[in-house]
Amino acid sequence: MSSTQTPYALPYCGPAPDPGTLVFAWNLDPVLWAAIGIGTGLGFIHLHQTTAGPTRQRAFAGALGLAVVAFISPLCALTVALFTARTLHHLILIGLMAPLLAIALPLRRIPVGAAFFALSVALWAWHVPVIYAAAWDHPTLYWAMQATLLLPAWAVWSAVFAPRRGLGGAVASALPVAAFAGQMGLIGAVLTFAPRPLYLEHLVYTEAFGLTALADQQLAGLVMWVPGMLPFALFAALTLRAAWTHEARI
Repeated sequence: MSSTQTPYALPYCGPAPDPGTLVFAWNLDPVLWAAIGIGTGLGFIHLHQTTAGPTRQRAFAGALGLAVVAFISPLCALTVALFTARTLHHLILIGLMAPLLAIALPLRRIPVGAAFFALSVALWAWHVPVIYAAAWDHPTLYWAMQATLLLPAWAVWSAVFAPRRGLGGAVASALPVAAFAGQMGLIGAVLTFAPRPLYLEHLVYTEAFGLTALADQQLAGLVMWVPGMLPFALFAALTLRAAWTHEARI
């Protein structure tokens, strides 16, 4: 199906809900529940074996909670109706779940440059309408979308949180975060100022929520452009400020 056709395929998260049925639209996929359950057990076993402290354990528990919000709660179904919800879903993965996983179970073997490049490519690629449409139609590609966003983001945040010293180390930590925030702001601007809807998969669903498809897309752009990139920019600024203050005291 091309991105210019009205969609008839059923996305992974199920049929699009309306406001009256949204609260009941939980994802009951047994494979997903089993995967989260197995991941929970393996993660806590590893944390116990490595004598991880309470901070790492709480971070892992928080990441698991966000996985439930993103993939099991009604937010999953809402991503079928609204592109804004899809954007929020991806921000949860990249900006909340990935850093919590990086604190709990850091991925240190993946070079930060390679991870940042992979994350950037994935972020831009999944916003190409024809690729977005393909992920809409095929559950395998849907999960490829999630994996290619979450895994490199996990690796990037792991590098960001790695212990470093001095102003140079702070710059090394802040730079990928600031650069990624800039990319998000640029994509958000494109979505906000696009003259027509780019993702026609949502065209027949947004009206139930009082939005046109274009208004939904513009709202998604604003979410990515302003609140979405704010935590990244704030983290970069605070990291540099703390390092600068430390250097000034030496």
